[in-house]
Amino acid sequence: MENQRLEREKQFHDAWAAVIDVEGIRVADYFEACTAPENRFILSQMGDVRGKKILDLGCGAGENSVYFAKKGALCMAADYSPGMVEVALDLAAKNGVKIEGRTMDASALDCPDSSFDFVYAANLLHHLPDPRTAILEMHRVLKPGGKACFWEPLKHNPIINVYRRIATKVRTEDEMPLDIAIVKFVEQNFSRTNYDTFWIATLWIFLQFYLIERVDPNKERYWKKIIIEHRRLAPAYWRLEKWDKLLKKIPGMKRFAWNLAVVAMK
Repeated sequence: MENQRLEREKQFHDAWAAVIDVEGIRVADYFEACTAPENRFILSQMGDVRGKKILDLGCGAGENSVYFAKKGALCMAADYSPGMVEVALDLAAKNGVKIEGRTMDASALDCPDSSFDFVYAANLLHHLPDPRTAILEMHRVLKPGGKACFWEPLKHNPIINVYRRIATKVRTEDEMPLDIAIVKFVEQNFSRTNYDTFWIATLWIFLQFYLIERVDPNKERYWKKIIIEHRRLAPAYWRLEKWDKLLKKIPGMKRFAWNLAVVAMK
């Protein structure tokens, strides 16, 4: 069953890779836009990456590897989808940087112990049969003092769960958003863990797309649209983020965010 699930994931992402236009990817936006709070949080924990070895796990189109390579890091872009690895290599070439591309299973990494200064993963774990296995693999391949950096969707928010039931054509059938309890598992296996959650009041932007702008969620990926159109969305986003900061002070409210970001030191 697990092999069948991974094969479906590979086929889905290979098909997506075949239609990606790398010319239209603005790499910096995925880390520096106002609507990329998860990566802004992660960057604040990483520090200078020049000369550091980074494994970009579940690299997708390669925005992450290319961003870090442009900052001077030595990046390996790894994905279970060969098509996505090829897109990542193409994006790197278009941006004038070199990265290594590898096709790998995140739950059984073909890498020696203590190989990397950072393992970075964006929207990967919820595609896997057992996210905990991948987290332990991240720990294994990190050098002592290295950091696992990842961000993922959570399963608790009712608005996002409605969106997931509607947007069936831009999601894989097997993906399972995480329970916030995954943080406890990380804390048990790493020496130090920092985390935060994002998108509560700011999810109004998704409602705006659907109810006001009538954007078909099966034709446009909302999580891509918020990055691509961050300049237009910035005034509303910054106002709503202030509400998010207040809401997250309420006990138990963090679990109702859309996304979780974690930085954990080995």
